[in-house]
Amino acid sequence: MKKFQQTPKTNRVCRLCGASFYAKPNWVRRGYGKYCSRDCFHQAQKTGTYIFCVRCGKKTWKTKREIKRSKTKTYFCSKNCMLEHWNRYRSGPKHPNWVSGKYVEYRNILSRKTKKPVCRRCYKEDKRVLLVHHLDHNRKNNVLSNLVWLCYNCHYLVHKYAEPVL
Repeated sequence: MKKFQQTPKTNRVCRLCGASFYAKPNWVRRGYGKYCSRDCFHQAQKTGTYIFCVRCGKKTWKTKREIKRSKTKTYFCSKNCMLEHWNRYRSGPKHPNWVSGKYVEYRNILSRKTKKPVCRRCYKEDKRVLLVHHLDHNRKNNVLSNLVWLCYNCHYLVHKYAEPVL
């Protein structure tokens, strides 16, 4: 009578979490059986680290590729956090496209005052299409009485066809 060879019990220890588990001998021979579950296997395959967001301090995962490609070495948890951070620190003279700032303050002047943002000619109230127009066409004259709200279309008509502002 032939005796069967008894396979050795292969109790293994997970490389990631340290849990004990059973692995089939043929898995071990093939180089598998290193992790207790698929979740541990996938966690072990990840390359990168957890990094804290510069703006809000939230812990976020970044791959080695993302870390290597960053020019500023500042990391954010989301696009929203990144934009809020850069808008705060790169506005006005700190912005790379800043020229002088003499002529762009008129929109801020008019929006802070009591003039309701409504087109003076067609009465549109959509803030996305409103521009500030200088009545005397002098962009350096930022007196409140010289500034009015106009929509894109009306602003074009006033400048191209000398239409009067009502």
